[in-house]
Amino acid sequence: MGTAEQRVAPEDGDAAHQTARRGPEALDHDIPALRGGAAESAAAQEQPHYRPLWIEEPARRRRMPDPVRTAAVRAVLIIAVTLIQAMLAFLCTLSGSWLAFPMVLSSVASTVVATWAALDVWVTRQVWNQRNGVVSAPSSTARSLRRERRRARRQARAAERIRRRGGTGQLSHP
Repeated sequence: MGTAEQRVAPEDGDAAHQTARRGPEALDHDIPALRGGAAESAAAQEQPHYRPLWIEEPARRRRMPDPVRTAAVRAVLIIAVTLIQAMLAFLCTLSGSWLAFPMVLSSVASTVVATWAALDVWVTRQVWNQRNGVVSAPSSTARSLRRERRRARRQARAAERIRRRGGTGQLSHP
């Protein structure tokens, strides 16, 4: 069934299904053309209905930085190999194969490497955030608190300057 075809649900419990082409004419001889009733205009029949195969949606989260993504891919591959190796070691142990002991030893070593790879993702992410900073929103709580502290310091400095001058040069009192 092509992209321009649609499947119509059977009515009254019929087991058969109908397939209809959306365009004004069917390209295949065994597929009937979708014809409208008298209510449908000729202009609507001439223009084929275009429906895209998918609708692009914006990403919900930002893309991971390249070093972090590289470490994550590496960790996933190592963990997958470790899981396969552990499963093979288990099956060799059940079958009583001579490979069981070396496989179990290598599985233990692979588990250590997989743990290291998972920690590497976390450390790489932390280092990247520390070096490149995290994007902060203008409405950030920390930013507004800093702004208030700066304003209070400026007012305190201005009040201290006025106090040091002894109030001279003020126009507000006689």
